[in-house]
Amino acid sequence: MGVFTYESEFTSVIPPPKLFKAFVLDADNLIPKIAPQAVKSVEIIEGDGGVGTIKKVHLGEGSQYSYVKHKIDGLDKVNFVYSYSIIEGDAIGDKVEKISYEIKLVASGGGSIIKTTSHYHCKGEAEIKEEHVKAGKEKAAGLFKIIENHLLAHPEEYN
Repeated sequence: MGVFTYESEFTSVIPPPKLFKAFVLDADNLIPKIAPQAVKSVEIIEGDGGVGTIKKVHLGEGSQYSYVKHKIDGLDKVNFVYSYSIIEGDAIGDKVEKISYEIKLVASGGGSIIKTTSHYHCKGEAEIKEEHVKAGKEKAAGLFKIIENHLLAHPEEYN
């Protein structure tokens, strides 16, 4: 089994505490409300929302896939680090065993630098095509922008 690692970084004008609350801690409620084309709903299958929790994410009409299951691997509310793995779903296909992500929000000026690391755990000798990873990164960046725009339009939320 090969593991392919990809890193990306982008910026936000929203400071880490507020962005972490919205994008991580309240994502299951917020994202279906402001981006239903991306995520229709989220249900907790097992756990209490902390490390070890398994969630089924029902993807929206804008996705070519129907669902994924996330397992929360780490949640550091002090340092704004969140890690999870996609462990099941039609989005991971037959070449990938799981995809692990780490998201870290770092203060920069009045905003944040969002650092993401993705680990694709492939089955056998399978490889991941760069365009597949690039498409995923673009969707994630787009979702961050939707959340950022929502927070800018509703500054009273997540204080």
